[in-house]
Amino acid sequence: MGTKESMATEKYPAKPITIIVPFAAGGSMDMIVRVLEKSAPRDLGQPFIVVNMPGGAGAVGMNELAGAPTDGYTIGIVGVNLILQPIYGQTRYHYPTALEPLVNIVSSPIIMATLADKPWNNLNELVSYAKQHPGEIKFGHAGLGTGTHIAGEMFAQEVNISIKQVPFRGDAEALTSLLGDHVQLVFAATPAALKEHIKNGTIKVLAITDEHRLTLQGFENIPTFKEQGINVGFSLWNGIAVPKGLSADAKARLTAGLKAMINDPEFKKNMEELGMSVQYMGPDEFSARWIEDNAKLTKIVKETGIAELIATQKK
Repeated sequence: MGTKESMATEKYPAKPITIIVPFAAGGSMDMIVRVLEKSAPRDLGQPFIVVNMPGGAGAVGMNELAGAPTDGYTIGIVGVNLILQPIYGQTRYHYPTALEPLVNIVSSPIIMATLADKPWNNLNELVSYAKQHPGEIKFGHAGLGTGTHIAGEMFAQEVNISIKQVPFRGDAEALTSLLGDHVQLVFAATPAALKEHIKNGTIKVLAITDEHRLTLQGFENIPTFKEQGINVGFSLWNGIAVPKGLSADAKARLTAGLKAMINDPEFKKNMEELGMSVQYMGPDEFSARWIEDNAKLTKIVKETGIAELIATQKK
């Protein structure tokens, strides 16, 4: 029996692997997967079949992934919303425990930007202006309960100022509103969208939420919140998860293949062009990140009133 078993596991993967993207084509998760797809035959010996399953802010695709067979032939790309969804309300599965973290691929800090002609040039100046003009400053973000919304509320809570949140359908809409001066600040997760405006001097970036400065071209000089004495540290991430219960052999093979794909210089170059920093983490490190973010985010969304706001919206 032992030989039969080892023969069966040696074969994995013996057929194409389905990879679920819980958002529409063209979004950042989709872009990451499309680049990975190119090297899957080389590094895993089998192609990826990409299946976009948008809906329910990622819930439709994550439900499909959580309920899939644990044979290693269905994997999925996930992000921070895997942790946020169950905090905001009833979900079919508790994603952080129904899914298993495999590898982290990229990490994207949130960028806080304003129009170049605004009277504040750093966070301290902005904070003192906001304290003198309570409620006057509005910040735009990519939607209620998203990472960009959380970052804005974290900042306001940390420095004890009153700024009004304005939700949009994504970073692009929030940016348009900033350019039209309808909001005075924007918290965005796509550096690439801001690049042109920074270059031509329309927008200035005040801070990023990462622990370290960005290495992305054109963003190297942006100070972090922590450097400016404000305790806001939070990054969005995207990684690969599998339904819980994958065999150790399939897990090891999949992890090794994905590691080679992610650490490939060509992949890193492609991601940087899209404004994303590659940050490979294996199963243990990625798992620790889920646990840490779960504790941090649960606390923040409750303290800032975001959870309550979303519950009211759902009624």
